[in-house]
Parts: sequence; C-alpha cells; structure tokens
Amino acid sequence: MAANKKNSHDFFDDAPIDPVETATGYAKHLTENPRQFSGAANTEEATNFAPKKKAGFYLSVDVLERFTLKFHELKLAGVAVDNKSTLLELALAFALDDLDKGKQSRLLQKLQG
Repeated sequence: MAANKKNSHDFFDDAPIDPVETATGYAKHLTENPRQFSGAANTEEATNFAPKKKAGFYLSVDVLERFTLKFHELKLAGVAVDNKSTLLELALAFALDDLDKGKQSRLLQKLQG
C-alpha cells in the first residue's frame, strides 16, 4: 500500500463541493464577517480573503478603454496589480470611501453638479 494518499474529495460524502468556493479558492469559513475585510485600508486582506461574486455592470466604452489602458500601463511599470478585478475592486473601495466623507466627497459633489 502506498504511504502517501492523495487527499481528494469523497464524492459520496454528504457535504457537496461548493462550486463558487472551488472556483474562487475562498473558503466560506474564513470570512465569518466579510465586512471586516472591506475598505481601502484593508485592500490586501479584502483581495486575499473576501468572498468573491461576479458582478455585471455597464460601462461607457471610453471609461472601459481608459481602465484597460491604465491597467496595462501599471503592469508595464512593474506595479504589483494582479488583475483587472483587483484594480477595479481597489478603485471602487476608494470611491466608496470618498462617498462616506459626505459633503467633502468629490464624487458626491460631481453627482450633484
């Protein structure tokens, strides 16, 4: 008998495989409180541990092209940005932090004209 067995999933087990956990690599038990990893101050923790969910949004072609160009510029400059999702998540976290500033928020001022 072999000394080292592969530790694979038992397909006859009562606990099924979670396809989202398998695809994202994030175990649900690691994030009992997902809000503890939100915000720009915790971007590394948010990227590494927060559960992920696919989101669909419509963006103008100009913004999408600008975003893609900026992503590639950062990669060429050697900035440690893993992928576009990481960059977008970080940018969105900064935007939400700005909105939390209330009247001092630059985004809110732009939205109000």
